[in-house]
Parts: sequence; structure tokens; C-alpha cells
Amino acid sequence: MSTGTGSGASHASETETDAGSRFSPRRLALVSAGTLVFSFVAALYQIIDVVGDPTTFVVVVGGSLFLATALSRVLRARTAFTIGVVLLVGGIWSYASALGVDVFAMQDSIINDVMSLLTGLSVLRLEMIELWVVSVTPAPVFLTWYLAMRSRYVATVVAGGATLTFFVLTGDVGTTVALLGVLGAAGTIGFGRLDRFGGDHSATDVLAVVLAVMVVLTLTVSVVPGGTSQPFQLLGAGGDRTMEASLINNDQRLTVQGSIELSPEVRFTVESDERAYWRVGAYNRYTGDGWVRSGSAQEYPGQLPGPPGRTETIDQRVVVESRLNAMPAAWRPVSVSDTDNAMVSRLAGLQPARPFTAGDSYRVTSRQPDATVAELQEAGEDYPDDIEDRYTQLPASTPDRVEDRTDRVTDGADNPYETATRIEQHLEEGKAYSLDVERPDGNIADSFLFEMEQGYCTYYATTMVTMLRTQDIPARFVTGYTPGEETGDGEYVVRGLDSHAWVEVYFPETGWVKFDPTPAGPRSEAEQSRLEDAGVSDTDVDTGDDDEEETETPTDTPDPLTDDTPTTRSATDPRDGPGGITATDTVTEETTAPSRTANASGGGSGGLPLPELPSGEQLALGAVVLVGLAAGIRRTGAAERAYRAVWLRWQPRRDPASDVERAFERLEYVLAREHRPRRPGETPRQYLDSIDADERARALYDRYERVRYAGEVSEQVAEDAVGLADRIVSDRTGRFGS
Repeated sequence: MSTGTGSGASHASETETDAGSRFSPRRLALVSAGTLVFSFVAALYQIIDVVGDPTTFVVVVGGSLFLATALSRVLRARTAFTIGVVLLVGGIWSYASALGVDVFAMQDSIINDVMSLLTGLSVLRLEMIELWVVSVTPAPVFLTWYLAMRSRYVATVVAGGATLTFFVLTGDVGTTVALLGVLGAAGTIGFGRLDRFGGDHSATDVLAVVLAVMVVLTLTVSVVPGGTSQPFQLLGAGGDRTMEASLINNDQRLTVQGSIELSPEVRFTVESDERAYWRVGAYNRYTGDGWVRSGSAQEYPGQLPGPPGRTETIDQRVVVESRLNAMPAAWRPVSVSDTDNAMVSRLAGLQPARPFTAGDSYRVTSRQPDATVAELQEAGEDYPDDIEDRYTQLPASTPDRVEDRTDRVTDGADNPYETATRIEQHLEEGKAYSLDVERPDGNIADSFLFEMEQGYCTYYATTMVTMLRTQDIPARFVTGYTPGEETGDGEYVVRGLDSHAWVEVYFPETGWVKFDPTPAGPRSEAEQSRLEDAGVSDTDVDTGDDDEEETETPTDTPDPLTDDTPTTRSATDPRDGPGGITATDTVTEETTAPSRTANASGGGSGGLPLPELPSGEQLALGAVVLVGLAAGIRRTGAAERAYRAVWLRWQPRRDPASDVERAFERLEYVLAREHRPRRPGETPRQYLDSIDADERARALYDRYERVRYAGEVSEQVAEDAVGLADRIVSDRTGRFGS
């Protein structure tokens, strides 16, 4: 006869056998290797999502995985390694050939670019990045998965880990994805060793717990640099950089920040025959959370081309007042003198070969587009192919509701110029200005347009460029400084708080024209307040202590130009121009302002906003923690003890026969814990006699025997048996743990 104790042990054994089959070290090693592959494929997917349709990329990844799986059964490791190298070299060669680059002649430049990538320069700066991704993806995916299928676990981690490390060093992998990759590598090695050298489910449980602890510690441990607690982040994660720091360093990549402050420190002074925005750099690739400037800077050739249409000449002399890794100048610079430190970015802006220091100076001649309103309205849409390809890019994941909202805002616009002015006015009048904002997750333009009530210049400019690009109008994000304070005839003092971001829109036969959707009035108030807090007058040009550490805080400043109404949008106030849009001192919410509770698809209004769903990477990390928790519970026996405690104390009713049998199993379990288990071949009556069981135990056995052997089944018998079991358990389980 089977007993409750025996059946419970049998059930546990079957469970462990099934679990061992489902979660064998081999299978877990492959899951870990797949996680490692996923980590660098996710980085590549995010890159391709920025610049194009990921469909081809997904096909390439799927094909590489299928090929690796199929060939792992028939191909030797050495041959597979050769195929992987051929795929990588062939991919790079095809990419270089598409660029028209002589690989041998340009090998020094290529090596320098690779070294730049390894020191934090995003691969998004590369030209034709979609071709680069598709070209290099097959090699690491094929080789990493092939080695995993062949149980070459260390080599798997070397191949996949090297690929992941590359993207960590370029800054193209976020903390969550990098952590997944590290867990995948650790799991591949750990479970792989169990697979190769043998290991039971208990060793697997221990490793699962270790991986879960890695996740928990990484996400909770904080470091305290400089007395400020900051969450621990892996290489490549963003820090607390501000907008002005990005301007001063003239980085290839600019990430939109959260709350910022203003710096009153003087950066440079300008002597100019015209008031202008002092442009630092432009960015063409929108990543969803920031901007990237593609291409590499080249040496200044001695003369630069000007805009195609009618222009106005602006001569400037810039004197640097603090360390500056930028070369501010009015758009569009055509010549530079009094310095040998000039280089030219891929987007035709100036930048220094080495940082300027206080006292350095240079001269720039710029030719500003000087088209009339009528000329801009009649410019048409005959854009050069390279301009259209480069400056209408949007991430494939950009929500459709951004385009839908733009369609409504620009409904009835007859030309790109009217479209641009309507978007500019919509943002200027529909959003409040504030430096104190919480940086949203996801697409910045989408969040600012639909979910945020206020922001500062980077949010306004990013959103306007995105909206224009949904209409296939070439536009780009530009950083620099507003004119600053005029301290004399044609002399301007430019401070950190004059750093700014705006928009440039391309018009055929005219070139790039400036638009600025950020409200000027609130910016002016913020600037004046910061100057007063710092005890600096508007005309104070003292740069302060030269030994003081440079303030890296972003700022937005007012545009105080309201004296004249220019006939073009060329060089002065970004609003008082052909569009007829004037700056206002107050910002009101227009009736078409976006709903604060709109759902992700653009619909919905009123009610509470929907909670943000966790990303796939976050779900994967959560799964690792849950699996580790489950393994730890199983390893310690806590799950079995919890189940047994409930089983012992709570008996749901089914039918009389089953109820009596279950009541007797509970009795035997209690007696086994208090005395000893019933021996094989020993009858229940012999067992009760040997342990000198009390009358309640014998009464319960009597009812069990009548049901089991005499067939006397009734509700009353079952009621008596269950009641006896409940009282016995209640009295005796206090003497020992269950």
C-alpha cells in the first residue's frame, strides 16, 4: 500500500527529473549564449533603427543563425572560423568600396577612425551606416552561435564578448543591454563547464542564483564620486553632462538632458559688423534620445564655398576667454584667418584641431543667406539627393502620431516655408519654457509633443526637426550661442548662459535658413535671474578666476533683438522675419495642444495616463532574477516546505473516499515526523501498535480501513476522518517544523 510520505517523495523525484530534463546545463548554456548574441544584436538593431528600415537586418541575423545551426553539424571549427573571418573582411571591404575608399591608401586614416571608435565615438557617425551594419553583422552572429552549438563555450564568449565590448567602448550599448551580455557570457562559461564536466541540478541551481545576485547587485549598488551618490553604470552609459558641455567639447554625439542650470561665465567676445547667432555645430542623425554628427572633420582647405543664393557678408573677430573646444562663427563661414587651428566638419561647420585657451583669437568671414519671404515661399522641393537622404532621416520606431499631429498643425500650408513657420509657431505658443524638466524615456520629440508641458531649447529644436522630417523637409539640429550682450558698437560678450539650440531648414537655391521655436521672453527672464543670482551685471566682462574649474552647465538665453524687422530670416531675430512670427513674453496653451494622457498610438484623452511598459531587456533581467529566486528556493527546500505546510494544514473536500484517504495520509505524515516512518511491508495497524498511537489516531485508521477494505463510504465517515486529522495536526504540528 502506498503512503502519503512515499507518494510525496515519488512526486518530488519526478519533478526533479523533469526539471533536470528541461533545464539541463547544455540547454542553459545555449540560452546564455543566445543572450550574449542578443546583446550585441540589440546594439546593432538600435543603430539600424535610427537610419533605416530594420527588415533587411532582421533577415541577415536570421540567416546567419540558421546557417550557423545547420553547419554546426557538418563543419569543423577551424573551417567555420575561416568563414567568419572571410565574412568580416568581406563585409568591411564591401562597405569601404561603396564609400569609394582605397583601403590600402587610407589605412592610416582607417586605423585612426577605429581607435576613435574604441574611445567612445559612436558608430552612428559613420557614413552609410546601414550598409556598415548589414556588412559586419553576419560574421559575429554566425561565429558566436556556431561555437555555442559545437559546445566551444570559451570560444563562444571570446567571439561574442569581443563584439559586445566593441559596442560598449563606442557608447552604443546601454547599461541594461551590456548587463544582459555580461550575464550571457557568465552563464555560457558556467553552464558550459557543467555540461562538459558533469553537474546535477543542484549545481545548476547555484549558478542560477549567482547570476541573479549579479543582476540585483549591479542594479542596486551605488558609488559616491565627489560626495554625490550616483547609480553604478557600465562603460558607455551617459553621465550628468549638460548642454553647454556638449557645445564646448563639440562632441560628435549630443544626448538630450533633464534639468539644467545656467552659467554666467564669459566664454568669448566677438567683434562683428552684424549681430548673429554664433554657430558651433550641426547634427544630422536623430537617434530618438539625442543627436549624432556623421562624418569626420577635415583640414581647412583655405577657402570654403558659400550658400547658393544671394548673401550678406559678416566679418567677425572672436577672442576666447576660457578653454573652448569649439569655433563659434556666424553661418555660413567661407574663410578663416589669424589661426592655424581650424578644421571643417562633414556638415561644413568650423571646429578647432586642438582646444582654444584664454587669449586665443581668430577671424572669420561668413556669407549669410539673404533670401526674401517670397523667394523662400517659392523655393520649391527640388532638394539635392544627398541633402534629402541625410536630413530627412528618422528612427523607424518614431511613433506615427508625431506625423499625424504635424499633418494637422500644417494643414493648408502651401510650401515648405509655411510648413516650417506653422510648426515653429505651434511649439512656441503651445509649450511653456522651463529649465527644470524630467528627461523622458523613449523618443524625445514624441514625449515633448504629447506628454510634456514644458522644456527648453533642445526639446523645442529636436521636436521641430522631427516634425519637419515627417513632412520630408530637410532640417537639422544646430547648437551654438545667441548673440550675447552688446557692450559697444559691434562688440558682444557671450556667456555660458547664451548657449542655445535651434533649427536649420534647407531651401533650394538658398541653402540653410535658421528657425528658432523656443520662446524668447521666458528665456530672457531665466538669463536675467541667473545673472542677478551670480551678482554679474549685463555688461560685466570679467571672466572671473582663471583657475576656476569650467562650469559644464547648459543654458538657454534670450534673443533680445527687437529693434528692426529684417527683410529676411538671415542673421538677426529668428522670429521677426519672413514668417511674420513675433516673440511673446508669455506662453499660452493653444486649443490644439496635445493631450497629456494620449496613448502610445496617439489616441485617447482624459483619464489617467497608461503606465509605461518595461522594455524587453528589462523583462529579460527580471526573468534572470525570478529564475535565480526559484532556483534558490528549490535549492534550500523552502518551496517544498511551504507546499507541505499548506498540504498538511488545509484539506479541500472532494468526495468521501478521497477525503478519507487524504486524512489518513496527513496522519501518517505527522506520525512519521513525531516517531518514525512506516517501514516497507509493515501494515498500518502494526505501525500504530509499534509507536503506541493514541485513540484519535486509531479512530482515524478505523475509518480509513472501513472505507478502504469494507467499502463503507459515506459523508459522515469522511466528515469524522477529516475532523480527526485536523485536530491531530493542530495539536501535534506545534512540536516540530512542517
